[in-house]
Formats: sequence, C-alpha cells, structure tokens
Amino acid sequence: MFTKNKVVFAADHAGFDLKNKLMRELQNRGVETRDLGTHTPDSVDYPDFAHRLAEGLEADEYGVLICGTGNGVCMSANRHPGIRAGLAWNVEVAGLLRRHNDANVLCLPARFIGEETALAAALEFLTAEFEGGRHERRVQKIEPRA
Repeated sequence: MFTKNKVVFAADHAGFDLKNKLMRELQNRGVETRDLGTHTPDSVDYPDFAHRLAEGLEADEYGVLICGTGNGVCMSANRHPGIRAGLAWNVEVAGLLRRHNDANVLCLPARFIGEETALAAALEFLTAEFEGGRHERRVQKIEPRA
C-alpha cells in the first residue's frame, strides 16, 4: 500500500526519459502524478527543476527528482526548509530513506541506475513508513536551529 498516493516528478535532461517511464509505471499502479518538467530532452539546468519541486511540494505528496548523478537535484532540493531529499541507487537505500530519515523526496541517478532498479526503488520509497522512535529525534535535528 502506498503511504501517499500523490507523487510530484521533476528532472533535468539526463533524467527526462527515466522520469517519463517511472511516471507511466506509477500511473498504471493507481498513483496520481504531477510532472514539473523538464518536458523535452534538451539541455537544462538541474537546480531550476529541483527548486520548482521543492517549492511546490504539498504535505500530501512525495517528490521524485532525477538528474545524471542524482546529487545535483538532491543538494538543490535540500536547500529548502521542510525538504528531506535523499539519493538512492538501490531498493534498500530507498526504503531506509523513508524508514530512518522520513525523506519526502527521492533522488535518483539516471546515468547510474537501471530502469527496473529505479522503479523498484521508487515503489519501496512510496510504500515504506517512517519508523519514528530513535529516528524521530535524529530527524528533528536535521533542520537548523534558529
């Protein structure tokens, strides 16, 4: 069962194809998706799309960001308060992002992950639940103190 049935996607040109494939697969599984671009494979700047997703993510949504390494979109998204974006390159890491870090944005490295692994990682991310407990204390320490 999906913990949230709404997923917002954004990617740069390197992640364009993978974004579209993952969106179709999730839609086929009954997940509502929202596409914030890019909408062509033409070269674009990854921070533009990471910021767009981070600024527009609603409380009842998860985000998926994709670029060549996944690092650029992850660093850009994490500049926004309330965003906990994490990079996953396999299913186990994707699940731990949710269970231990309460991540709300999954970042994928399009040039370093196969389509099947990316889909499995996304499905794990979307179905895993935050465990709380000792992890809650750690997650609360992520946001800078005023």
